Amino acid sequence: MSNKLPSREQAIELLRKNNCPEVVVSHCEAVAQIALELADKLEKKGIKIDRELVEAGALLHDLGRSKTHRVDHGVVGAKIAESEGLAEPLLRIIKSHVGGGITTKEAKAFGWSKDVYVPVTLEEKIVSYADKLIDQSKRVPIDLEIEKLQMEHKDEAAERVRKLHEEIISLLGN
Repeated sequence: MSNKLPSREQAIELLRKNNCPEVVVSHCEAVAQIALELADKLEKKGIKIDRELVEAGALLHDLGRSKTHRVDHGVVGAKIAESEGLAEPLLRIIKSHVGGGITTKEAKAFGWSKDVYVPVTLEEKIVSYADKLIDQSKRVPIDLEIEKLQMEHKDEAAERVRKLHEEIISLLGN
């Protein structure tokens, strides 16, 4: 796959090769479906989207769950993807999808290396947002994810997800 994007089949094969639980594979497939729907709607609005990157990023965003289910699964997944020679933009999606993004301050508290762990590009934002719309492999309202974060006392993450929602909705125009 050397420094390019994997096909849908290659991405799913990579999840399985790394022993991702089937529930995670199903979740990633559901996130990819929503992410591509969002990409299509945005493209119809005249916004240029790298659909291949969105699909690969959505399919592989939880690659790190093959090793851990903690908050660092994004970092772990990016390392696995890097070891596979996958493209840097894909690594950034995997690294930045967690919780609508992890701030520099939070990353430092986790002991992570200095890096950007918040979604910056539209493709990164689409995948992060689509992930928040899927619980296991079922679509859920964004309000549910925001409420869940608030109940876990993750108010900053809830606010990031709310802002991400507002940004995507405003781009969609509805």
